[in-house]
Amino acid sequence: MNNFVELGQIVALQTYPILFATVSGAHLYGFASPDSDYDLRGVHILPLPEIIGLNVPQETIEISEINKNFELDLVTHDLKKFCKLLLKRNGYVLEQLYSCLVIHTTPEHQELKAIAENCITCHHVHHYLGFAKTQWKLLTKDNTLPKVKSLLYLYRVLLTGIHLMQSGKIEANLSQLNQKFNLSYIPDLIAQKISGTEKAIASDFSWEFHEREYASLRNKLTLASANSYLPDMATAKPALNDFLVRIRLNI
Repeated sequence: MNNFVELGQIVALQTYPILFATVSGAHLYGFASPDSDYDLRGVHILPLPEIIGLNVPQETIEISEINKNFELDLVTHDLKKFCKLLLKRNGYVLEQLYSCLVIHTTPEHQELKAIAENCITCHHVHHYLGFAKTQWKLLTKDNTLPKVKSLLYLYRVLLTGIHLMQSGKIEANLSQLNQKFNLSYIPDLIAQKISGTEKAIASDFSWEFHEREYASLRNKLTLASANSYLPDMATAKPALNDFLVRIRLNI
């Protein structure tokens, strides 16, 4: 059975209505190994009685399971929490919302994507700079040869950030991004990852080279933010509020 079909069946079994569910992680980024798990992300909608009652609502639901075909990591947020995350300049939720690997969608998903365009600001640069800084620290903390996966996550987030600052659009697939940036080492790193395992170690590795590349791309990301046409503040809060109220009252 096609894994995406099975993922769809899993989504259909969830307790609450699902507004959307998409694939994130290595599959979205374009460098999944044969043993990569599926990172399934989405939004569920809590019914009104669970919001206004005394019980603590399930704002986030996490499910991890392994079956004969794949390993799954499923995380969904209630719509209200997801809207709040959109307003907090969170790049992860934008990548989930605009993921091209769609397992489940609704007309409301499309509406939310349109509204969320007005959540994108030049300050999203801090998400991408912060992730890259953390990733570089993890890469260098014990001075051992790094995993290919770790290098790819570093470059993916930097290029996604630069592209977002320059275009206002989310692109999370590293191969697609590299059609624009044309970094000669990216295809080889991707090839190593997709032909190996999640824990594969980078071959022909040079700390000096990658440190230069990291510093150069960080500088490009900072400059792209400084020169970005993106607004300073999100303007989507009223529309998100109206959307949330309407969805909550109609389920």
